Amino acid sequence: MSELSVDHLLGIKYLKKEDIELIFKTADHFKEVINRPIKKVPSLRDVTIANLFFENSTRTRLSFELAEKRLSADVINFSAASSSVKKGETLIDTVNNILSMKVDMVVMRHPNPGAGIFLSKNVNASIINAGDGAHEHPTQALLDTYSIRERLGSVGGKKVVIVGDILHSRVALSNIFALKLQGADVKVCGPKTLIPKYIESLGVGVETDLRKALQWCDVANMLRVQNERMDISYFPTTREYTQQFGLNKKILDSLDKEIVVMHPGPINRGVEITSDVADSEHAIILNQVQNGVAIRMAVIYLLASKIKQ
Repeated sequence: MSELSVDHLLGIKYLKKEDIELIFKTADHFKEVINRPIKKVPSLRDVTIANLFFENSTRTRLSFELAEKRLSADVINFSAASSSVKKGETLIDTVNNILSMKVDMVVMRHPNPGAGIFLSKNVNASIINAGDGAHEHPTQALLDTYSIRERLGSVGGKKVVIVGDILHSRVALSNIFALKLQGADVKVCGPKTLIPKYIESLGVGVETDLRKALQWCDVANMLRVQNERMDISYFPTTREYTQQFGLNKKILDSLDKEIVVMHPGPINRGVEITSDVADSEHAIILNQVQNGVAIRMAVIYLLASKIKQ
């Protein structure tokens, strides 16, 4: 397969397994580029990309911006916190104003689930979803599964547990889709209040005991508790959450095998994961960050090559 089956990256659920393989193969190439003394390629010299962030983000926005600049694209950054959106402008008006500046691609993070899908039907540009509410975050799932493949050789047949706030997490949903598509075995683990009722319909197991989950898995992806998305309390106290679902070196050392530890960031050190675990050789958290740039370069490059046709 030489091109993606989709014109936008709206969610993992719209991708085929071959799409993921093509993105990974392309990312392998870009990873070599990033490690060269001259880290730029002229691939997208005539492409203009707008980064639209209607929600705060530091790491994802920087990662996309770096990926775009490494490909020599022209980049426009738009932060909604300081924009006309506050004055009541609609999403389509905002985007159309930006597109009238001849933009080819829009990378968007938005608090409303489905915002990217809505946009893709109403504006003439390629859309990359950089997170829509608690729905999907496709590039995060691609970089996470790419990082697993890099560390363990493949994703198929591996046992992955996603621990923490599954209910509010777009990372969890996209990861489940990406892992299942690549043939991994998936379980979720966390307080019952933070595990959505429909989760088993996605072919995912539920485990409420962290130690059992860790004993079962090859990879543990530790999610942050998303306090900013909670309007009610889902567990008694942070301390209690940490006692039941926090990962520390003592638990890790007590397992009779080595597991890979991941975290999409930002880390609440001492809550879902202790510093000695985050900084240990078990963790591939910094690899995830580095791979994020290569994966985003691959996605942007592959989508841009469809625009040019």
